[in-house]
Amino acid sequence: MSIGQVGQMTIVKAELVDCELINRMAWVAFPHTYRKMLSKEQIEYMMHWMYDVENLKKQMQEQKHEYFIAYCDNAPAGYISIRPDREDCYHLEKIYVMPDFQRKHYGDTMFDFVVEYIKSNYPEIRTLELNVNRDNSAVNFYRRKGMRIDHQGDFHIGHNFYMNDYIMRLDF
Repeated sequence: MSIGQVGQMTIVKAELVDCELINRMAWVAFPHTYRKMLSKEQIEYMMHWMYDVENLKKQMQEQKHEYFIAYCDNAPAGYISIRPDREDCYHLEKIYVMPDFQRKHYGDTMFDFVVEYIKSNYPEIRTLELNVNRDNSAVNFYRRKGMRIDHQGDFHIGHNFYMNDYIMRLDF
């Protein structure tokens, strides 16, 4: 189901059958993003923890994650995941642009899309939050998009691995 056309980008709400595509995209985008921040072992662990097809299906079916796939000229260019967090807050779980599509402002388009999607479909939501690695240059991207650092945390994710994140928020 196509949600919207934004310039050269079409954003489609993902269905369960799209979990394999999201998995394949993630195996490119996630390691590329974190190659200088995390060990290969932690990347491998997190890939299975977050992106195994069965885990993606569980997120969509049981944890109320909504996934979206962005296409440019029919090629998968990125993906987004959001989920309800608190009564008036949604959490942006994932927003990744495939390496071949980076530096073309597609991340801006995808971020703006997800904010408008939440505002349009969930009018009771007043806040969008996300976790971002404190060493990730995307912190500056999110600041440009109007987000602010609310707090930070070190979150144990298993196998002696931690996510060392800022929690950023955007109030609507």
